[in-house]
Amino acid sequence: MSTAPHRPPFHPVTTGALVLAVVAVSSSAPLVAFAAAPALAVAFWRNLLSVAVLGPFSVARRRAEFRSLLVGAGRREGLYCVLSGVALAAHFATWMPSTKLTSVAAATALCATQPIWQGLIARVQGRRLPGVVWAGIGVAVVGVAVATGADFAVSGRAVAGDLLAVAGGMFVAVYTALGERARTTISTTTYTTICYGVCALLLLVVCLVGGVPLAGFDAGTWAVVLALVAGAQLLGHSMFNYALRRVSATTVSVLALLEAPGAALIGWAWLGQLPGATALLGLALLLAGVAVVVLGGARHPRHPRAPRSCTSCPDK
Repeated sequence: MSTAPHRPPFHPVTTGALVLAVVAVSSSAPLVAFAAAPALAVAFWRNLLSVAVLGPFSVARRRAEFRSLLVGAGRREGLYCVLSGVALAAHFATWMPSTKLTSVAAATALCATQPIWQGLIARVQGRRLPGVVWAGIGVAVVGVAVATGADFAVSGRAVAGDLLAVAGGMFVAVYTALGERARTTISTTTYTTICYGVCALLLLVVCLVGGVPLAGFDAGTWAVVLALVAGAQLLGHSMFNYALRRVSATTVSVLALLEAPGAALIGWAWLGQLPGATALLGLALLLAGVAVVVLGGARHPRHPRAPRSCTSCPDK
């Protein structure tokens, strides 16, 4: 018996949200690379400032919804929001340091195993993914590895970085799966406000314990942080979270891999980093894998269950 949450049919608004999300998150890697600040500090500020933008609107418009998450059955959805923020913080705290210990290419490829973990999570939840979807996931992940030219060095430092990158992929899969559960009944703004707030709080603790500087950056770095807030966070993560109401976490995870070709195009146009022939082959495999997952998933619909009704969530 499937436990997949009910979703209305796929429609143009969701498609537009996903396209916008992919374009927005594609700017993340080039901007982080350009910023003259520790990656964890950047992650903290992008989450905190996102809450500063979303919080006033959420509190003003969603008071009843926030209260509903503190009592009765709503506490379960509230817990999903909090745990999703924990998983997002764990993703930032593992994957970002991994890029300093192993090569960026290896870290990117290993974190791109997210759809595999997403598929396994779906299986644990009682959903059997069609073989064609697993095949598409495999092709897409191999495509990312080829595109990034992943080089796995054999050294203690590199192995530690590789393990952190794998953990980063696992945590972002958990974050997406929890978001999928929360978004069955909770509006996007309420969910993202809680999730980003928990993530920012935990990253603050990590930065303080680890002695990571949170201030003293130049104007260019603060401009990058603001660009990350507006792009990768509010238009990227938040639009993916919006789409989770109607698209499965597995499909969203595979679509998120399109960040790789998007980042490559931005890196080419902005930083002059022209992709090589191998990278182009990998990107072609990635696109093929994404197409297989999307089309294969559409041909094998799930048996939905009806979610708990929520009268205070009009933006679902």
